[in-house]
Amino acid sequence: MDVINAAALSTLFAGYRLLFQTAFAAAPSFWQRVAMLSPSTTAEEHYPWLADIGGLREWLGDRVVKALALHDYAIRNKPFEKTIGIKREAIEDDTYGIYGPRFTMLGDAAARHPDTLVFELLAAGFATACYDGQYFFDTDHPVEINGATVSVSNFGGGTDTAWYLLDTTRPVKPLIFQKRKDYNLVRLDRETDENVFMRGEYLYGVDARVNVGFGFWQMAYGSKQTLDADNYSAARAAMQSFKGEDGKPLGIMPNLLVVPPSLEGPARKLLKNEYNAAGATNEWFGTADVLPVPYLA
Repeated sequence: MDVINAAALSTLFAGYRLLFQTAFAAAPSFWQRVAMLSPSTTAEEHYPWLADIGGLREWLGDRVVKALALHDYAIRNKPFEKTIGIKREAIEDDTYGIYGPRFTMLGDAAARHPDTLVFELLAAGFATACYDGQYFFDTDHPVEINGATVSVSNFGGGTDTAWYLLDTTRPVKPLIFQKRKDYNLVRLDRETDENVFMRGEYLYGVDARVNVGFGFWQMAYGSKQTLDADNYSAARAAMQSFKGEDGKPLGIMPNLLVVPPSLEGPARKLLKNEYNAAGATNEWFGTADVLPVPYLA
C-alpha cells in the first residue's frame, strides 16, 4: 500500500469485514434447534415465568392470579472477544492480503460461538442448577400437584456417554441463548491509537455480550444409560407423563434426540431404520429426529 491513510485503512477494513460477514452467514449452527433466542436490554435478565408451565383452567368465580416470583432465575450476560493484530509493515509491503483467511475464520468462529455455549451448558446439565434449584437433569425436581409436592425425574441414570431427548415443538425451548450485544467486528487503526503509535500494530476484533441458561427442564431428558430401544422408550414415557400443578399432563412430545458423534450410529439405527436386525418393524422409526453435535464430543 503506497499511502497508509484513513481512507485506505477504511477500504482495507471494509474488505476484511466482508470476509468476516460472509463466513459468519455461511457457518452451520445447531443451537436454534434446542434453544430460544432471548434479547437482553440490561446486565442480566430474570425469568420468573419459568415456574409456570401449566395450561388453562376453567373459569369459575374470580380469576386465579398466578404469582410469577416463585423462582428468581437470572442469566447474567458475559463479554466475549477475539482479536487479530496486523503489523504496519504488512500493510506497507502489501502483504496484508495473507490475513484474509484469518478474518474468514474469525467470522466462522463468531457464528459457531453460540453452539459452543449452548451445548456446553446442555452437557453440564447433570451438575448445574436450573430455575428450581435442582440440577437441570435430576431425579428429584419438586413439583406441586394438586397442593402436594412430589419429586419428578428427568434423568435416566447410568455412567456411559450422555444422550438427550428434547421437546423442541414449543415457543420456549429447553435452553435459552440470551443476547445483549450481537457479534460485531471492530478496529483500532488510527495513528493516535496506542497500539499503532507504540507498536505499529493494527488491531481488529470481534466481540459480543451473550450468555446461556436453562429453560423448562420438563422439555428435556438426559440419560447416561446405553442408547437402545428400552432406555429410549423409558425416556419418552417419562417425558410424556410429566404433569402440571393441576395434575393434568403437560402434553410433552419429545421430537429430537441429541447425541455426541460417538452415538450417532446407535441413534440412527434406533430412529432411522424402518426394520430392526431381525426384520421386524421398528416401532421407534421416525419418532424423533437425530441431531449429532460435534460440540458434545
